[in-house]
Formats: sequence, structure tokens, C-alpha cells
Amino acid sequence: MRTKEVNQITKTSKPRVNVVTLGCSKNIYDSEVLMGQLKGNSFDVVHEADKVSSDDIIVINTCGFIDNAKQESIDTILQYSELKEQGKVGKVIVTGCLSERYKPELEAEITNVDAYFGTNDLQNILSNIGANYRHELIGERLLTTPSHFAYFKIAEGCNRPCSFCAIPLMRGKHVTKPMDELVAEAKNLVKNGTRELILIAQDLTYYGLDLYGKRNLDELIRRLSDVNGVEWIRLQYAYPSGFPIEVLDVMNERENVCKYLDMPLQHISDNMLKSMRRGITKQKTTDLVNAIRDKVPDIALRTTLITGYPGETVQDFEEMAQWVEDTRFDRLGCFTYSHEEKTHAHTLIDDVPDEIKQERADAIMEIQQGISFEKNQEKVGNTYKVLIDKKDGGYFVGRTEYDSPEVDNEVLIDASLDYAATGSFVNVKIDSAEDFDLYGRIVK
Repeated sequence: MRTKEVNQITKTSKPRVNVVTLGCSKNIYDSEVLMGQLKGNSFDVVHEADKVSSDDIIVINTCGFIDNAKQESIDTILQYSELKEQGKVGKVIVTGCLSERYKPELEAEITNVDAYFGTNDLQNILSNIGANYRHELIGERLLTTPSHFAYFKIAEGCNRPCSFCAIPLMRGKHVTKPMDELVAEAKNLVKNGTRELILIAQDLTYYGLDLYGKRNLDELIRRLSDVNGVEWIRLQYAYPSGFPIEVLDVMNERENVCKYLDMPLQHISDNMLKSMRRGITKQKTTDLVNAIRDKVPDIALRTTLITGYPGETVQDFEEMAQWVEDTRFDRLGCFTYSHEEKTHAHTLIDDVPDEIKQERADAIMEIQQGISFEKNQEKVGNTYKVLIDKKDGGYFVGRTEYDSPEVDNEVLIDASLDYAATGSFVNVKIDSAEDFDLYGRIVK
């Protein structure tokens, strides 16, 4: 459970805005934009402060994607609304996906929240707080991540018809951000110390279709790659159907484009893919994975899968498990199916028991754990460029170009033997490896 004990601090002369972010990296980005606007309006703004004041304005940016995320968001709203009842905070404002999707229900059930807003209500949130939307601040953000990397949202919304997904209900149709605006934002981030851009969207591969009439992801990556000071560009959330293969040419051409691709595939059984409305078959998926690896032989492929989708048989699951074993993804996450209202799949019977869903997810992750261990053992003795994220206990902790923050492998460097500044790049020779961690020494 994400919620935590919040302590009270002494009342100050100037009220703060305390932004609390739940959910994915796209929510992190939205919170950072909101905080940038508030700072530009001379507000004192903090992110997830442990201590609160009776003057504080709490803005909760919620997630409404699956059951666990929705419950976490509701618990957080209840926590801060109770603090408001006790006079320990001033206002409580709720925004984000849960509020977009369930605003009437939330207003009826949690009545002492001051205002509920959706996912595209930035100007209205600012107005409620007493701030003005400032156009000159477009691209300005107050980073909540370490300054050396930033999530970089290139589009909003999604046009895909996936049966299980409620994101189009919460985020709307795909809207491409103009390329010039994104380049300007990248330059501003670099000026403030950012060295890695992690490109995010509901679907990166759709970039440009609505605005430029064609898939323009490759051109955008080239333009961002040209920004002086950008050392890594990482791609997350690519969709397999209609994948623009020319993006791989850019990976090969540009040293600062990480050989890394996050492509959620969700399943491999043709029965499941058809019911999920993924627009792709098992054979086409396999051909795509092979084509990507042929084009970029040392690429790290990350995917996510769903177990327990309605109608998933033992045979469907075993087919997916065998495919995971055979395909040997570098990175993989597995989620249990969540039956979401107003999605196409909600018309189906949620017929796989929760415990079976979890057993199947655990089995997939056990297979992946073995694959990850074997792949990590192959790295022992090799030297990699590593970006240092933090110091944790007795180790400096970093990542290779093959790893995204929070979800992938880490490289641990013994702080009693080596020193590395946070945000710096160092060359590390790998001495040993575990399932999901690498250990090494800095080499010159």
C-alpha cells in the first residue's frame, strides 16, 4: 500500500501546494507540468512531502487503470480528506485518471474533497488554486525524478481498440505534441542537467499520424538526438501492430539512442490476441520480434503480459509460457487481468479465478527470472557505460542503456572501493551477477 503516515508541521505564513502522484510515468509527467506552472506563479510547491501544514493545498493525481491502482488512489484520497476534517491540511483537490473516470461517484462518496478534475483540466486546476496558466511556461517542469533523467511525454491519449484497456476512456484520443515544442522542451531539460530522455506515450508508434499525416517517430528521435547534451534517449510503450521499423535505423545510426525497446505484447495465443483486439497474430508478433533483433542484434526487448483474460484456457496459458521460454525477452513484467467497466472485455465473463490468474503470472515471472539470471551471467567480464542514479547504503546504483529506471536491472558498485557522482556516466566492468542485479567495478 502506497499511503503512508503524514506528520504535521508548524503553520507557515505562505501556504504550499503538496502534489501527490499515483500511477505511471505519464502521471509523473503531468504532475511535473502542474508543479512548473505553480512555481511560475510564485507558489511554494512540493512533491509528496511527509509533513503537512494546516494551510497546505493537497493535489492528488490519481490512477484509475486497474483495481489495485484504483484502490490505492481511493485510500490516498480518504487519507487526505480525513486530515482536512482534522484541520491538518487546508484544501484537497483530486485530479487524474480515477477522477476523470469516476467523478460523479467520487463526488457522491467522498464529499469533503474541495474539487475533482479530470486528466486534461490543468488550467481549471490552476484557477481553483488561484494561479494563472502561463503559456510562456510550456515545456517548463519541476522534475520529481533525479535531474539527470526525465520522462518525456510526446503524445496524449490512444486510438487503439484494445478490449481490456480503459485508458482511452480516461485520456481520450491520440494527440501528437508538435515536434518543435518537444525539441524546445528537451533543450530546456538539458540546460537544467537532464542527460537521459525517456520517451513515453500511450503509444509511441502512433506519433505524428494525427498531426503530420504519417508516423514520424523516427524523425522526432533524430531531432531530439541532435540536441546537444542529450546522452541517452529511451523508448517506452511501443505498440506492435504497425510498428515503424525505420525507428530501428535511428537506433543503429545514433549512439545516444539506447538499444532498448519497451513493447507490451500482452499475450501470444491467437485466441487471446483476437479477443483482446490487438490487431496482430502470433506469427506476425514472432516475425516482428525476429525482425527487430535482426536489425539491432544487441537490443534489449522489454514486454508485459496479461494472465487470466476472459476465456484464457490452460492451453492458451501454456502456449504463452512456452513462448516466453523460447523468445527469451531481456525484460518482462506480468499482470493479472482486471475486469474494467465500459471496456469491450467487460461484456465477457471474467471466468478465470483470481488465484489462478496470480498462479499463472507467478509462473511466467519464474520463467523470466531464470532467463534474466542466464542473460546476466553472460554479462560478467564485460564493461558497460553506466548512468549513476543514486547512492543506496554501501553501493552506488546505476543502469546500463539496456535498463529503464524502477522496472529493470540495476548495476551496483561497492562504495567502499569506488566513487561515482549521481548523474554521471562511468564505465563499469561486471564482476558478478544475480537474477536482476549486476555488480562491478569502475574502470577508466
